[in-house]
Amino acid sequence: MSTVLDNVGLLVTGEPSLGEGALGVLRDAAVVIAEGRVVAVERAGAIADARIDAGGRCVIPGFVDSHTHLVFAGDRADEFVARMAGSAYEAGGIRSTVAATRAADTTELHALAARRRREALRAGITHLEIKSGYALDVPGEQRLCTVASSLTDDVTFLGAHVVPAEFLGRADEYVSLVCGEMLAACAPHARWIDVFCERGAFDADQSEAVLCAGRDAGLGLRVHAGQLEVGRGVQLAVSLDAASVDHCTWLSDDDVDALAASATVATLLPATDFCTRQRYPPARRLLDAGATVALATNCNPGSSYTTSIAFCLALAVREMGMTVEEALSAATRGGATALRREDVGRLAPGARADAVILDAPSYTHLVYRPGVPLVAAVLVGGELAWGNGELQIARSAG
Repeated sequence: MSTVLDNVGLLVTGEPSLGEGALGVLRDAAVVIAEGRVVAVERAGAIADARIDAGGRCVIPGFVDSHTHLVFAGDRADEFVARMAGSAYEAGGIRSTVAATRAADTTELHALAARRRREALRAGITHLEIKSGYALDVPGEQRLCTVASSLTDDVTFLGAHVVPAEFLGRADEYVSLVCGEMLAACAPHARWIDVFCERGAFDADQSEAVLCAGRDAGLGLRVHAGQLEVGRGVQLAVSLDAASVDHCTWLSDDDVDALAASATVATLLPATDFCTRQRYPPARRLLDAGATVALATNCNPGSSYTTSIAFCLALAVREMGMTVEEALSAATRGGATALRREDVGRLAPGARADAVILDAPSYTHLVYRPGVPLVAAVLVGGELAWGNGELQIARSAG
């Protein structure tokens, strides 16, 4: 059974060889889908067993959100209000979420995470990564990884988020727990390991111990670094061939050069800097140096409680000097690269048929009309996963 997504006014393939510019843009196009994959990109009017009419709208690849913390309980709205009144962001606020998450039962945690996953889908996010990190004990972190694995196959074990209250003053002892019993419990449910290499969390030596233990257990590497100050985290990530280093708000020239010369993606999280009233990452420096950049939401209760990747695009263009095309690529193909995947983030033969139909004639409207919900429908694996009801998708044999 084949399906054609037809009558696409403007198609972003994400594959430069298929169309114009870096985004591989085509006009009056169609995407032919079979068994959940793109099998061809053709002119409008292509024939298949079933037809979905895009109504002349713009279609883009599904967004790939490569940095989220969806599994948690509790609320930190008061902390946000305090920051808006002038209080500084501190990584230690994570511990309040740890207390609420530990107190929640598994059914509640799954329901909360699934609700956020549905919200992200409505925002056009067809694939995402989910981190643990809000239990910080062995059974709790295993539980979070298990919940996350029911929602994505890109689960990241983040036991090294911060030092929990019961280990304050004994950080090295906690690192040993993370590298040993906790890792053994969580690795079967995860694809990645991450560490918060930052003031108030873990230093470079502790971070290296965590990452090397994860690598030895067969997990890929991710790193939080450069959120609060220039440190050793970026260089550590590059030296260990981490798939991505995330935040990158504070970077030295050597950090930029190292990223540009490596396969490590700089994942930028502008909604976090918006919510913490910090400077924005130097996206222009990174891009001009030749580094690969991704944009992600960092959805979490303390510093970026949003699933709107379109909001992140608007911030990237307005505050970080990126073009609309660079921002869209970073939130699709860039996110896929940060997860070392070729099956998502583009609409090209062989890729998963994850597509977003915009209620707009062009992808530029994602930035041109900030805050407006422009996602009309979302396809995951070629199937309609969400629609806003305004776009009538006719699926009929033909």
